[in-house]
This record gives sequence, structure tokens and C-alpha cells, in this order.
Amino acid sequence: MSQTPRPRWTKSLRNRALRLLIGGLLALPYRWRVPLCGWVMAYVVAPIAGYDRRVRDNLALVFPDMPQAEVRRLMRDVPRNVGRTLIEIYSGAEFVARATAQPLQGPGLAALDKANAEGRPVILVTGHIGNYDASRAALIARGYRVGALYRPMRDAQFNDHYVSAISQIGTPVFPRGRQGLGAMVRFLRSGGMLGILIDQSMRNGIPLDFMGHPAMTALSAAEMAVRYDALVIPTYGIRRANGFDFDVIIEAPIPHGSAEEMTQALNASLETLVRQNMDQWFWIHRRWK
Repeated sequence: MSQTPRPRWTKSLRNRALRLLIGGLLALPYRWRVPLCGWVMAYVVAPIAGYDRRVRDNLALVFPDMPQAEVRRLMRDVPRNVGRTLIEIYSGAEFVARATAQPLQGPGLAALDKANAEGRPVILVTGHIGNYDASRAALIARGYRVGALYRPMRDAQFNDHYVSAISQIGTPVFPRGRQGLGAMVRFLRSGGMLGILIDQSMRNGIPLDFMGHPAMTALSAAEMAVRYDALVIPTYGIRRANGFDFDVIIEAPIPHGSAEEMTQALNASLETLVRQNMDQWFWIHRRWK
């Protein structure tokens, strides 16, 4: 059965409540607002919005033997990280300062610097883990030309202020689909670096393995890399134990091959980080449909 669309007034009310929450939190010092938003998301929003059930169902699929105590912990810690990520993205320069507090690390740094010096396009692939904008913020702050491809939100009002927030971290940003395609391709062919999130279920993708189960995954990152001779580098912003700083990891480039092989390698890269940081991946997503 198809779901009944939510009335416009419901979306408007939800958007106003979110804007009020974000605005109130932004009035607080950074060290207070980040954990507070995490707490609100974990203990107020998640139970109401159904995130608890999504986390539990996804974990039951991937880890059916996980102890219930660990499931309950992740039902709180996963939305806590989501809340921290949300308010960090709205915090602009304060978030960028945290994202750049640690040096870049990883085996792909030399290849990234070489591509940048040569003006070769680079596609930076990440997932919803830690704070997915930390690596973009860190690279932009260090002088790299990094754009971002984003998936427009269904709620147009929320999408407007979300795009404004991610633009404070750096521009350009390109909406997925025809609207942003031309500008995105021109940016990439000019030697820019394009950040892409790979771990959302895509109707026009193909089923590839992720965490031991088929997940609809877009091939676009790999296809663009082959078409425009772009380097493909997985990048991640993993949250440190203090909850505020990040390890920005630049992995080795994915060798060019078929789009399916390259994308499966990207899935495998993300899976490794997810297994190492279970509470930092967005288990609230409907990744397996």
C-alpha cells in the first residue's frame, strides 16, 4: 500500500520546529551546542521519528546475533552522532576549525597532491559516517578546490536552509540530477575535486554487496571517473573520542576498471570503516530496501 502524503502544514510545522531548535542551539557556545543537539536527537527526536526502529531493524538484518545490550546502546549512540553532525554543519567556521584541527592522514595523500598539482579531476567518495562534511571542510581549508554533490531533500523548506548551511563550509555545491549536472561536469573537467556520498539507496542503482547484503548503489562516481579520467579516492571524517575533532582519512585511489568493480571496492572501503566505528554510521537510513 502507498503511504498517505503528509499535509503541507505538517511539513511546515516540522521545519519551523527544526529551525527553532537549530537557532536556539546556535546561540550557545560550540562546546555546549554539539553534545546538546546529540542528546536531543538521541532521546527526543529518534524515538518520535522512528529512528530507534530503523536502527534496530538494520542491525537485526546485518548482525542478527548482536547482543540486545549493544543494540540498545547503538539505538542511542547512532542518533547522537547524527545530532552532532547536524548542528556541526550549521556551525560554519567553528566546525571548520574543528575539522582542520588534525593533520590529514592516509595512504592517498600523495596521489591527491599530485592530482591537484597536475589539475587532474578527483572524485572524493565518502559515506554517512562520523561527519561526512569534515573531509570536505578540511580539504577546502587547505586550499583544495572541492565541490559537493548533494541529494535534495524532499522538504523544500528544509532543503533551502540545509543548502545554505553546507555552502558556508565551502562552494560550489551541486544538486543531484539534471539541475546541477552541467555545472558539476564543467567543474570536474576544470580539474576540480567533487565530493560524493555513496551510501544511500538509489532507485536507478544496481544491487551491490554492502555489509553482506545487496544494497542499491549508484554507479555514477565510477562512471564519471572513467569518462573524465578522474582519480577516485575514498575520504572519511571519523569522529575522535572527544566528540569534537576528527581524523580525516584519505585512502589510496581506487584503480579504474568496470563501474561495478570500482563501486564495489568503494562499498568495501566504507564497510571497513563502519565495522570499526559502528556508532558513527547512519544506521537510521533505509539502506537495504
